[in-house]
Amino acid sequence: MAAWREDYWWSKDGLRLHYRDYPGDSARPPILCIPGLTRNARDFADTAARLAGEWRLICVDLRGRGGSAYAKDPMTYVPLVYLQDLEALLAELALPKVVLFGTSLGGMLTALLASRGRERIAGALLNDVGPVLDPAGLTRIRTYVGKNGSFPTWLHAARSIAEVQGAAHPGFTIEDWLAMAKRLCRITPAGRIVFDYDMKVAEPLRVPGGESGFDMWPAFESLAGIPTTLLRGELSDLLDTDCAARMEQRLTGLELVTVPGIGHTPTLSEPESVAAIDRLLARVLAAG
Repeated sequence: MAAWREDYWWSKDGLRLHYRDYPGDSARPPILCIPGLTRNARDFADTAARLAGEWRLICVDLRGRGGSAYAKDPMTYVPLVYLQDLEALLAELALPKVVLFGTSLGGMLTALLASRGRERIAGALLNDVGPVLDPAGLTRIRTYVGKNGSFPTWLHAARSIAEVQGAAHPGFTIEDWLAMAKRLCRITPAGRIVFDYDMKVAEPLRVPGGESGFDMWPAFESLAGIPTTLLRGELSDLLDTDCAARMEQRLTGLELVTVPGIGHTPTLSEPESVAAIDRLLARVLAAG
């Protein structure tokens, strides 16, 4: 695995937030990796292991996840506050231009960052997300987000996660589910295995319209003309084929890639995902 440095930054409301910093070529724009709703920086470990050295990768834990502090007010677990947190990091690190890799919620934040200053975006990877979220996927997500789980062993955790997410990864082996469990969970001082996020991240989702609250099309259209790749899991229940096709039509410079046999979300380690990432980064370098 590639070596990384653990580091932190501070939010405007005083939270200590965590990121992994993988070193790379300083002549290239760094890659800022933003995970999904209940995920963390570990989601990008395999991608970083492949790209680090040639590219610098900064893999963040959003507030309430992984090594980042939990918020006192759960209603700050919303995209516009996450956006402020990420802008604080970009300012602290003095990064004038970045490539953004965003999975699910991270893809929404990628679009919002572009809407606040597209000149700083060298390229973007949107992992199974768009401006319109399929109600079926939102309903499924609400069934498990914010529900405490505690397991005596990693195998118990892996089997529980497989029961909930098995339809998205029908080809996964028990080894794959164990690897996912170790990305999603942590061990408590008492030796139990629990999910590595604040269960209160679910509270804004219980508010009517809390999953979005505003029209996201203008934000995503801010990426038009920027090298952008949209990955869609063939079996996705969050990004439907119609929305993906409309994005392909409306965002010039977007490459749509369907990852076969995968739901929400691709892991970024599938051959199709790896090839798509390499093509995107080649486009970023060609664009200068």
